Amino acid sequence: MKPITVKRNRAAALAVALALLGLAGCADLGYYWQSVSGHLQMLNAARPVDEWLGDAEASGQLKTRLALAQRIRSFAVTELNLPDNPSYRRYADLRRSAVVWNVVAAPEFSLTLKTWCFPVTGCVGYRGYFNEADARAEAERLKAEGLEASVYGVPAYSTLGWMNWAGGDPLLNTFIGYPEGELARLIFHELSHQVVFAAGDTMFNESFATAVERLGSERWLATQAGDDARKAYAVFDGRRRQFRALALATRRELAAVYEQKDAAAQSKSAQAATKMIAYQRFRDAYAELKASWGGFAGYDRWVANANNASFGAQAAYDDLVPGFEALFEREGRDWQRFYDAVKKLARLPKDERHKALQTNNTDNNTETPNG
Repeated sequence: MKPITVKRNRAAALAVALALLGLAGCADLGYYWQSVSGHLQMLNAARPVDEWLGDAEASGQLKTRLALAQRIRSFAVTELNLPDNPSYRRYADLRRSAVVWNVVAAPEFSLTLKTWCFPVTGCVGYRGYFNEADARAEAERLKAEGLEASVYGVPAYSTLGWMNWAGGDPLLNTFIGYPEGELARLIFHELSHQVVFAAGDTMFNESFATAVERLGSERWLATQAGDDARKAYAVFDGRRRQFRALALATRRELAAVYEQKDAAAQSKSAQAATKMIAYQRFRDAYAELKASWGGFAGYDRWVANANNASFGAQAAYDDLVPGFEALFEREGRDWQRFYDAVKKLARLPKDERHKALQTNNTDNNTETPNG
């Protein structure tokens, strides 16, 4: 099988993609152009894994990782009932640290993210750029409007199965080197977006994918991984759970500060001071956690740049996960029954589906993917 090539017909492919999205003549055409052209450039860089495995110039380390990724990919189909299609059967080296950079923004006294609306995905709380400089320029523009903004690199994203005709979503250098458990999590997470997607409901979509990755990686590690991989994952995941618990506690504290609407009880300056205390308490608690980890610094950058936007973005991956995990148990841990139940939820109005997931759920100690 030869790689899908779109270079010869890039202009036509872009025109078709824009037409499908209903974006012809859109005032923000420049943004969509970079999105479509950036994705097509990624597709052009991808080659089938079998070609990489047979390439004498490819490193042994890369071949080992690609072979592992294919075993994980097969496990996703046979054990988790995730889609069996071209996604994650090709690999591309983008020669950069992230595939896209997302921009998120929130008001000074709110964790509710600013949203952008798109024809296919609906309204989402982020805006992605294939060029980091463009993302940071957008963040500065939002700051000038009085919003708190954050930029973070994304190792992978899903095209929801729409691009399987062109080879699907490829494995990338941005995550192929992840530890075994983390690589499995990411592949399961992204594939799950091809199973269920509710337009305009980022929290539902990301929490569902996070639940699948957690449940799926537990099964992978228990049945397929060696002792070293399980031990490494246990250490990494233990730190992550502690950090997410701390971040969740801080989110709740900040939400309580922002929910105080009685101007007489708290002036804006007093509210700002209380907010600063909450953020300082978060950083102090993180310093204690870091010391208990022997100096592990994996969350340093996130903590240093933490603001309402970054906390708001994290909530999308956290808040409904326990509800999805409880649903999985209620469906007898049967993957297809679980997916069918989630699809039914996705057809409900947004408020109803969230309420259904939150009903009878008391476990809110959750986490987000990719550290």
